[in-house]
Amino acid sequence: MGFIAGWFGTGIDRNQASELAESLKGCAPESTKKTIGIRITDSFVLVSDDKRSLEQGGCRLALTGHGFGPLEAIVENYKAKGADFIKDMQGAFTLMFFDESEKRLLLATDRLGQNNLYYAQTPNGIVFGSTADSVVAHPEVSSEISRQSIYDYVYFHHCPSPHTIYRQVQKLEGGQLLTYQDGKIALQYYWMPVFSEQGAYSLEKSGQELRNEIIEAVRQSAADSNVTGAFLSGGLDSSSVAGALSKVYPEQAKTFTMGFPVEGYDEIEYARIAVDCFKTRPHEYYVTPEDTVAAVPKIAAFYDEPFGNSSALAAYYCAKLAKENGIQVMLAGDGGDELFAGNERYAKQLLFDRYYRIPGFARTFLRTGLYNAPDALLKNKILFKAKRYVEQAEVPLPDRLQDYNFLNRHPAQEIFTGDFLAGIDIDRPIQSLRDCYHRPENASALNRMLYMDWKTTLHDNDLVKVNRMCEMVGVEVRYPLLTNAIVDLSCRVPSSEKLKGQQLRWFYKQAMRGFLPEAIINKSKHGFGLPFGIWLQDHQPLKELAYDSIGALKKRDYFRTDFLDHAVKMHQSIHAAYYGELIWILMMLELWFQAKNHH
Repeated sequence: MGFIAGWFGTGIDRNQASELAESLKGCAPESTKKTIGIRITDSFVLVSDDKRSLEQGGCRLALTGHGFGPLEAIVENYKAKGADFIKDMQGAFTLMFFDESEKRLLLATDRLGQNNLYYAQTPNGIVFGSTADSVVAHPEVSSEISRQSIYDYVYFHHCPSPHTIYRQVQKLEGGQLLTYQDGKIALQYYWMPVFSEQGAYSLEKSGQELRNEIIEAVRQSAADSNVTGAFLSGGLDSSSVAGALSKVYPEQAKTFTMGFPVEGYDEIEYARIAVDCFKTRPHEYYVTPEDTVAAVPKIAAFYDEPFGNSSALAAYYCAKLAKENGIQVMLAGDGGDELFAGNERYAKQLLFDRYYRIPGFARTFLRTGLYNAPDALLKNKILFKAKRYVEQAEVPLPDRLQDYNFLNRHPAQEIFTGDFLAGIDIDRPIQSLRDCYHRPENASALNRMLYMDWKTTLHDNDLVKVNRMCEMVGVEVRYPLLTNAIVDLSCRVPSSEKLKGQQLRWFYKQAMRGFLPEAIINKSKHGFGLPFGIWLQDHQPLKELAYDSIGALKKRDYFRTDFLDHAVKMHQSIHAAYYGELIWILMMLELWFQAKNHH
């Protein structure tokens, strides 16, 4: 964890600065409040964890995270290389660097942005912080809600970087460096992956390297054996991290697993296979509807921005279980799917590449024939599927990935009010994906999808989920699979080895044979979803919480009331799981508004 907040410039006098800086301590995680220090000069204020801060030679450095080495060495590297020092940084970090002599402020995240860093430009300066709350606490930063970000939230189920729920506040993406000097902000990606398809690659050597790097990353991330634990869902990634922890602390590794007493949502049996294999000390908990009712309002309130990933509930109870058992540092397996091609959508999208192997004239003939076929013919399942395949294939990546999206399947005019839509760019979400997808140079379609998911799935979603839930209970979380060395290794593995035909994570699975149990390597992909839609049908307190939130949302001028009524009606009929997810994201939006006192 850790905490950074402050500002450079702005129009606050020294007395106001002192009061505001003291109040910002309240935004820091409980575990760091005792070590939070304040530095105030005429133009610069910093509130940060003294354990991760340094003043040296006219420079001020503050970081959150771990694994970045001695602070003195970072300052010396800056003096030798200037802003290029950031390219040498290791570990998981957010960074603030202030050069007094140059009047230059630098803000940066690690390559993948394992934690967020927020900022807002004011007429005379810049405000920054580890949390959005610490930024909007500044009197020159408005807490006005961005209506565009509400639309983006419904599209993504979170508020995607670089934007935030607040109009004036932005947040850095992974691998970004912000420079503020002479009243101007400059942004750059200081790191971009270099994907290799033709380099020296050996399955045996690369596989051994991956196993060694995972164990070393866990060794570097772990604290004392008594206070370190690992999330264990029973999937490949969490099992790899738990197994590596058992190598570091034989027969002392502690693992923590959540289950759901609903068929199709429970993977505890696979977690137990990993426990038996690695001789870990297991801790299990089954989440109930009652747990959901008790925790959901608190979870919604704790996030800086509206957050609609329902698996946050499982992350919260897993971290809570760890905390109750004396754990201070949790190791999470996030990242393996996005580094080594473990999601079904990657394989599905590459199926459409076969369409473009057909000669152009033949594609035109096929497309024309299917598009103009009589409806009676399209009742034939084969012809209907063929037309659907061509329709999807004709949509380029990354747009095609969003074919399933609720806002692509339903006209925005049926969901949002006309006044709301008048100020919305409905193309902004997909354009942000296009920009990200095309950013890497000389990358395959698979690697572009992976890179895009480093931002959309990891930085903006899964890492936010786990970070905040661990912080909520007072546990620090670390991600061993996201070290620079493992990310670089993933870039060297050819696309055809990451995803061989339709075999997801082929390289990763081959690399982990002999280390992971075969049952885990061969198991089918299983999400970590919450059976919210199922529970919502029969659990009255949960139904009241959700439906009351939907009712309160009607009082805002964002959504059409008939759409909100329709969502509830469809959930109560035959679409419990599908519309349960929609009700969840709407409920979490309203509960966040209520917690932050936005009317």
